[in-house]
Amino acid sequence: MTTSQILDAFPRLNALVVGDVCLDRWCRYDPAASEESRETGIRRIGVVSTQVTPGAAGTVAKNLCALGIGGVALLGIVGEDGHGYELMRALGGSEISTELIVRSSLIPTFTYTKLINNETGKEDLPRVDYIYSHALPSAVEQQVSASLRMFSSHFDVIFVSDQAETEAGGVVTPLIRQTLARIAEEQPEKLIWVDSRRRPEHFRRVILKPNRDEADAACLRAFGAIDYKRLREYTQSKLLIVTCGGEGALVIDDAGETLVPGRSVGEPVDVCGAGDSFSAGSALALIASKSPAEAVAFGNLVASITVMKPGTGVATPEELLAIQ
Repeated sequence: MTTSQILDAFPRLNALVVGDVCLDRWCRYDPAASEESRETGIRRIGVVSTQVTPGAAGTVAKNLCALGIGGVALLGIVGEDGHGYELMRALGGSEISTELIVRSSLIPTFTYTKLINNETGKEDLPRVDYIYSHALPSAVEQQVSASLRMFSSHFDVIFVSDQAETEAGGVVTPLIRQTLARIAEEQPEKLIWVDSRRRPEHFRRVILKPNRDEADAACLRAFGAIDYKRLREYTQSKLLIVTCGGEGALVIDDAGETLVPGRSVGEPVDVCGAGDSFSAGSALALIASKSPAEAVAFGNLVASITVMKPGTGVATPEELLAIQ
C-alpha cells in the first residue's frame, strides 16, 4: 500500500492507550541566575520558563491524534496533585479523551522534569523524576483492570505503555498483564501493541515492540541467551518487532527475521519519544495493510520525522506525504 492509502484508513480507526500517563515538564533555566542559597550554600537552578506536555502513554496518544485517527482514549492513573492538574489541563486542550483516566489521591502523578539550558537549548542537567515505587493500591488497580475489560471491545487497537522503570508502582501490573492476555484470548482479532521498558518477557499473546537493548535484556532475564525467535515463542507473541535506531527495525514472525531499514535523516535533533511515534504509526499501518513489513516501514517513516523535532514531536499526514 502507498502512504496515502495507509493514511486514508486512519480516520475510521479508534485506539485505547493504557498504562503510564506521564507529565513532561520542560524547564528552561538561566545559568547566569545560578547563585548560592543563603541557607544551604548549594547553588540554585534558576528556572525562567516551563512548558508542560503529556508524556509516556500521553505521547503515544498525541501521535495517534496527529496521524488523523478517528478517536483516542487514555486509561491510566493521575494523582490529585499539582502535577495532575497540569497534566489534565494539557490533555484538556487536545482531542484525547480522558473519561477513563482514574484520579487518585493515593499516588503522585508520574512526572519527568527536564532541565534545559536557556543559552544552549540543551538538556544538560539531571532530570528530576517524580515516581511511585510501591505496589498500586488494590482499589485503583482493580478500577483500571475493570475499565480495560469493559471497554476493550470498543476499540480497534489497544496500545500498552509500560514506561515505569521501578519494580512496582507502574500502572501495568501483573493483574493488568493478565487482563490483557485474557482480552487477547477472547478477542483474537484485537490488535494489542505493547511497548515495555523493563518487562516485555512477562506479556503473553500480544504484539511486542521493545528496542534492541530492551529485547536483549528480556531474553537474558527469561532464558539466559539473546534469541529473538525464542523470545517470541516464550511470550506467545503474535509478532515481535525490535527497533534498532537509525538502522530500522527487525520483524520476527512465522516467516523468520527480517530487517526493515530506516529512513536516513542525518543527525537527529531529539530521539525522545521516537519509539512512541514509531508504535503509533506502525500499529495503525498494520491494521490498514495487514503486512508487518509495510507497517514497520511506515513506522520508520513516522519516526524519521519526529526525531528531527525537539522534545516529543509528532508527524502529520502532510509531512508524511511530502517525503514518501
